[in-house]
Amino acid sequence: MSAPAVLKTPKKVRSRLAGISPWLVFQVAWRAILGNPLRSVLTTLGVIIGVAAVVALTMVGRGSTANITRTLQSLGTNLLTIGSAAGPRGGGFGLVRFGGPQTVTLADAEAIRLEFEGRIVGIAPTLQGNQQIKVGAANMNATVIGTWPDYASVRNAQPAQGSFFSEADLQARRRVAVIGYGIAQDLFGGQDPIGQTLRIAGLSFTVVGVLPDKGDSGFASPNYQVMVPLSTYLQRLARSSTGEPRVNAIYIQGPDKDSLPQLQEALTEFMAARRKMTDPSQYDFSVQNQADALASVNQVTQTMTLFLGGVAGISLLVGGIGIMNIMLVSVTERTREIGIRKALGAKPRDILTQFLVESVVLSVGGGILGIFLGLALAGSVGQFLRITPIFDPFSVVLAFVFSVAVGVFFGYYPAARAARLDPVESLRYE
Repeated sequence: MSAPAVLKTPKKVRSRLAGISPWLVFQVAWRAILGNPLRSVLTTLGVIIGVAAVVALTMVGRGSTANITRTLQSLGTNLLTIGSAAGPRGGGFGLVRFGGPQTVTLADAEAIRLEFEGRIVGIAPTLQGNQQIKVGAANMNATVIGTWPDYASVRNAQPAQGSFFSEADLQARRRVAVIGYGIAQDLFGGQDPIGQTLRIAGLSFTVVGVLPDKGDSGFASPNYQVMVPLSTYLQRLARSSTGEPRVNAIYIQGPDKDSLPQLQEALTEFMAARRKMTDPSQYDFSVQNQADALASVNQVTQTMTLFLGGVAGISLLVGGIGIMNIMLVSVTERTREIGIRKALGAKPRDILTQFLVESVVLSVGGGILGIFLGLALAGSVGQFLRITPIFDPFSVVLAFVFSVAVGVFFGYYPAARAARLDPVESLRYE
């Protein structure tokens, strides 16, 4: 009477162990993973770190690019900058050099204003240096910029309180100043600074304007700058020198973005003619387009983001190697189990599927944890660097797909090795 029951049991076991149902295969794989949770977590650690790094670096990189773009645009639109050349033409990014020998003069700015009248919206030469600023007992170091009244429009520096100094102030060499938002808050507190006096390098200046809050952009933040008439700066604050006064840069605002390339070329020819220079490689000046500078900075940022993303991708490969290594160990540990399954009717493809599913589950789980960790890291790094990370769905999807591909690629060899095991030899394995 017990024979039928004996016959039914092998059939049930054979059905469960042969892996006929995909859901059953997943359950078996999941139980195998939970059987050693610590080893499973350590196995996926490389995938978790790799995916998290790719997601975080991409978001922070895009946020940095957007932040730099906003900062440059907030400092003026349709802008050309003439300054001392950073090096031979074609070297570096053609950036204006601050510090070192100055080759651009105040006479250059005056000549450009006359020559290009009607073709430019505004022009503002600048000469700057660090000075001690004092109000009562409070004092600080700040960047003091001597310039022309057009600076307000050319550099997007319209005061939120008061007004910018005028052409009359420039001609009369008056000691008036426009201060940044940070200086107003730190030195004047809650008081209205308009009409009050501050001391720059021991000299009294009357505050006529306060700039709006432009955010803390780190080095040379507009919030901690003071603008004074260039004539006053040259007479009172600049180091004494002989010959034509030199300036750090000349900022020129064009009528629109489309006219900048032609205006840039015309200014380059004009400056070269004034210096009687014919060889561009020997130019001691640089005419820089704001759009070119922005493109150069963005290119550097994107290159760094891709480079760091590539380094993070190596973590995924290392994680994949770790998965393959652990799966090979698992195949060795479960050799007898594989033999039993084959003896009960499991086909090689069933064994292959089971171990491949285990590998993919590990990598997918690591990918999901890595995405959440990457989002958290991006938020933390963004707060530390004071930038807003920008979510990039493409990078998240790409990192996740790559983690799945790592699981399939590095899990296939151990799974294929398990599928090729001889059932008789497997049953003898101790």
